[in-house]
Amino acid sequence: MRKAARLFEIIQILRLSRHAVTAAEIAERLEVTPRSIYRDIVALQAMRVPIEGERGLGYILRPGFDLPPLMFSVEETEAIVLGLALLDRTGDRSLKTAARTVNDKISAAVPEPLRRSLQAPVLKAWGSVAATPATLDLAAVRGAIRDEQSLDLTYRDAGDRQTERRVRPIALIYYSDTMNLVGWCELRSAIRNFRVDRVIVCSLAPTFFRGEGDMLRRRWMDGWVDGSGMRDS
Repeated sequence: MRKAARLFEIIQILRLSRHAVTAAEIAERLEVTPRSIYRDIVALQAMRVPIEGERGLGYILRPGFDLPPLMFSVEETEAIVLGLALLDRTGDRSLKTAARTVNDKISAAVPEPLRRSLQAPVLKAWGSVAATPATLDLAAVRGAIRDEQSLDLTYRDAGDRQTERRVRPIALIYYSDTMNLVGWCELRSAIRNFRVDRVIVCSLAPTFFRGEGDMLRRRWMDGWVDGSGMRDS
């Protein structure tokens, strides 16, 4: 996590907490060392963010400090509620956790009437829930897409044939019952779809394709017309 994003997350954690939060607790949530959090707290205090406390006892955010308000209409708020509920139907465990965090952050920032809309169980997403893949970490796959880093897959196709693939991942498609990884397959020299429930092993490869992701995605979308962008592996 970049420092700017981490500073924002620290403020959000303190805003949402009802008691003092220790550096160790913050560090565990953000997956960094307590020493990094101590340095971040000093940096925030130097920026006049009213954080009070000390090492070992914990930190609080003095009342009155707030980030710029988020202003949503009622329908925009309902769109957020339903979108977050739909994320909870996927098998992407880290996105489901993130959806709940987003709901908490928005609830803390919007006026009371909209907060009630976010928290009231009025809109529900129903239907089957996609299973969480046992053989690959979807958060790592999304990270590889962002970083334009290749993946090494051991893959079993629809004919039960097992192959080793090096793939340049460019997108994830979330269906109601499964997910597909889209990427440039070096074995097939073409864009292919890989069902995540057929992935036997997935690991980060030591190669990158930086600067090619947007081009590959355009090629994939152009392939929708002739069907080449929808082919399974």
